[in-house]
Amino acid sequence: MIPTLAGRLQTRIFLLATVGVVLTALVVPVLPGTTGSPARTYATAYLILLAVAVLGLGWELVYHLLMQFRWDKDWPTIFGLLTIVPEGLLVWVLLDLGMIPGVPGPVAFSTFAVMFGFVWIGQWLFVNGPIRVFFVQWRLRGGRVV
Repeated sequence: MIPTLAGRLQTRIFLLATVGVVLTALVVPVLPGTTGSPARTYATAYLILLAVAVLGLGWELVYHLLMQFRWDKDWPTIFGLLTIVPEGLLVWVLLDLGMIPGVPGPVAFSTFAVMFGFVWIGQWLFVNGPIRVFFVQWRLRGGRVV
């Protein structure tokens, strides 16, 4: 079954709140360009993750609109992977302009790119594999987690 808009929104929030949180915790200690206390680095990383979650809900609306022009109303899997580019660019621009609330000072691009890429690829891999094992009914309910 093709994921519904509600299913994609739920899946995105669920993945960021579970897989994203765990992957962020794993990658923060090895991020390049971080200085200062580890607590501040973790706080900044999780604020960026929260910004990705909030902005991602808006992206899902855009993707839903674009999918209406496809005959099967779905993305090929590679399109799901390539969405890393516009989403990452938007978050980086907002971060660079200081428009993400609570993020103290500038964040190095290398730090952002490693964190965003690691978390994004991890979530994409999870949604294209393990989620189908752990949540057997996920696909049959249009991608809804709840």
